[in-house]
Amino acid sequence: MDVKEKIEQLRTELHEHNYKYYVLDNPEISDYDFDMKLKELQELEDANPEFEDLNSPTMRVGGEVTKNFNTVVHDFPMYSLSNSYSKEDLEEWETRIQKIIEEPVEFVCELKYDGASISLTYEDGEFLRAVTRGDGTQGDEVTYNVKTIKSVPLKLKGDDYPQRFDIRGEIVLPYEGFAKLNAERVDQGEEPYANPRNTASGSLKLQDSAEVAKRPLLCLLYNLTGENLGVTTQMESLNKARDWGFNVPKEAKLAKSIDEVFKYINYWDEHRRDLPYETDGVVIKVNSLQHQDELGYTAKSPRWAMAYKFKAEQVSTTLNKITYQVGRTGAITPVANLDAVQLAGTTVKRASLHNADQIEKLDIREGDVVFVEKGGEIIPKIIGVDFKQRDPNSEPTEYIQECPECETPLLRKEGEALHFCPNTEGCPPQIIGRIQHFISRKAMDIEGLGGETVALLVKENLIEDYADLYTLKKEDVLPLERMAEKSAENLIQGIEASKDVPFERVLFGLGIRYVGETVAKKLVKVFKSIDVLASAGLEDLVAVDEIGERIAESVVDFFQNNANQERINRLKSYGLQFEISEKRMENQSQKLEGLTFVISGVFEKVSRKELQNLIEKNGGKITSSISKKTDYLVAGDNMGPSKRTKAENLEVKIITEDEFLGMIKE
Repeated sequence: MDVKEKIEQLRTELHEHNYKYYVLDNPEISDYDFDMKLKELQELEDANPEFEDLNSPTMRVGGEVTKNFNTVVHDFPMYSLSNSYSKEDLEEWETRIQKIIEEPVEFVCELKYDGASISLTYEDGEFLRAVTRGDGTQGDEVTYNVKTIKSVPLKLKGDDYPQRFDIRGEIVLPYEGFAKLNAERVDQGEEPYANPRNTASGSLKLQDSAEVAKRPLLCLLYNLTGENLGVTTQMESLNKARDWGFNVPKEAKLAKSIDEVFKYINYWDEHRRDLPYETDGVVIKVNSLQHQDELGYTAKSPRWAMAYKFKAEQVSTTLNKITYQVGRTGAITPVANLDAVQLAGTTVKRASLHNADQIEKLDIREGDVVFVEKGGEIIPKIIGVDFKQRDPNSEPTEYIQECPECETPLLRKEGEALHFCPNTEGCPPQIIGRIQHFISRKAMDIEGLGGETVALLVKENLIEDYADLYTLKKEDVLPLERMAEKSAENLIQGIEASKDVPFERVLFGLGIRYVGETVAKKLVKVFKSIDVLASAGLEDLVAVDEIGERIAESVVDFFQNNANQERINRLKSYGLQFEISEKRMENQSQKLEGLTFVISGVFEKVSRKELQNLIEKNGGKITSSISKKTDYLVAGDNMGPSKRTKAENLEVKIITEDEFLGMIKE
């Protein structure tokens, strides 16, 4: 078997195993064996780039960065659905249908998935592009991000699919994956996401597809769109799509009458929480595609489909007290403390009231009987007050004017929803939260030190900020509750070892507002040291790729604060890393700053990996696909002809290995 045949065999095997794991939920090999085959394929592809395939299983890991998502006009509009909320609404809809279709009508019932709408286009059996719904006429192309979703087939099964067609569906985030994602965010000192739907939608617009690949998104597909599809009914189209390898939910059911539709609705209204992802209703479609054509569309919606929305589960309970939480950035969140009540399978005792405006809008008061729903089936929220049961002597809620922890007068900036406590240096929850963020896994990751221990250290007056950690001795922490000799030693050793944590993680750990892990890396790459960054002005910061005014202002404010300056000076004296190491600085230059490169082929003098390192060390950027924004294609031997053709068509300059090396010479 030659190399090309081996590559094709591995691709076929991996596509099939991927389908059995993510679509059929029936894996035939272990994760380890799958990873080993994927690794083998990646190595063969790297060594033989002439056999490039943009829909190879190795392309699912992401890596493409999209700064601006192209707007794409849908080949066929993505209509919204009319909504119904009662049996009467559906009966009226059926009556309107029967006035046009004067013969028995069958329906297909499908669950309405609460995710981000997507349109996938396939051509000659291969994945071509993915476009968000947008305004229904046009949307954003998110192809590279969707390609990382493993339930989306890159190559179709069989051979009876149309030459080109669209298939519509929803990108969802299952409950389990959402919970894990939020647990990681909380562990990192970040705010948890509000609900799976918004998180799934936001994931599609992340600029780095490698970040999308880390999220356990699922693509549920339910509607073929195009010409000459080779099917006559909606149910037939679902079965065909499933045969071609699409993840078509099995809950769809054919209903011979509107009564059978109601049975389906009643069943799933009761059992929807048994599913691993959110549903908020049922979509009912006329089964015959010929009938659909006859019924046609209104300006906004198809006449042949209707969405029935489940009523959100709602309970009433008493609001006993409104309390206020202080976050590590000083933001104040009002919280309703409730009589315990069962809601959507969980016991609810507390619900967020969001902000002062929400309390005023709903006129929420202590002692009220309130109506509680789970927003997005996850987050409890108060949606109203039972005014009939209100005590006539109750008083409107007056939002607090002082911090509940340190009694500092609260501030509220113009245009911001939340009040905040400005006492960053003396407010206990801010002090503790800031230190907990500093020691978190993606920052200093100090072994032996957790959030509870931090709170205890602050409570015992052993530390007041994160710089104090580096003055601790074993005898200081030994008296702490549940602190044994070995634990104390590990904690002190962990603090000492954190002095070797690289600059970008130290910068992230400082807790500058809006400076997350990715932003910290960008700032370090440009400014190289804390001193240069601290002296940067707004214009300098905004000039950095993807740094906006809000981030820039936050960075400037942080370094102008005297307490922060003192903390950084102390951390410097303790030996933390506040500049890129000498090893990383070697051979660094800005000769290729602002230039974007694509590498293709086999090279004689340096490997592909070395070429990539040279580009990055000299300030350049690497992408894997050619676009109008590509400046140079570095072409080696056996380069795939498709890349050369695309480069020529887009007038991208093609250079040899020697020409590139000449660009970076002294």
